Amino acid sequence: MRRLFTASADFFAVLVFAFIGRMNHAEGLSLHGLFSTTWPFALGAAIGWSLAYLYAHMRADHGFDYPFHPERVFPDGVLVWVGAVAIGMILRQQFHQGVALSFIIVATIVLGVFLLGWRAARMVLTRRRQTVTT
Repeated sequence: MRRLFTASADFFAVLVFAFIGRMNHAEGLSLHGLFSTTWPFALGAAIGWSLAYLYAHMRADHGFDYPFHPERVFPDGVLVWVGAVAIGMILRQQFHQGVALSFIIVATIVLGVFLLGWRAARMVLTRRRQTVTT
């Protein structure tokens, strides 16, 4: 259940990023337009998830018994963020969707805040809850 929530939160973060970007550039909110803006970054985030999963298992001493925690900020969240931005930009460039330097900077910052921000907030709330109960 935790992984489903985390994947949903990441997809929602990318979707909100695309929605805000389309609104700021008056590109309209058609389903096709929103999909065309979202998919490169969503696929990049999914690849980041895969890298985080592989990294978790590479760190395991005994094969595949290391717990995968995609809700963590580091390293999992950072890998998802880097995947979303790097792969997203590569796909946008390959499909001629535009990759201006200013867009790379803004996307890096906004996706970082969105993809790492909810993880950091969850971490703080979890620690606070644990402190209260002990």
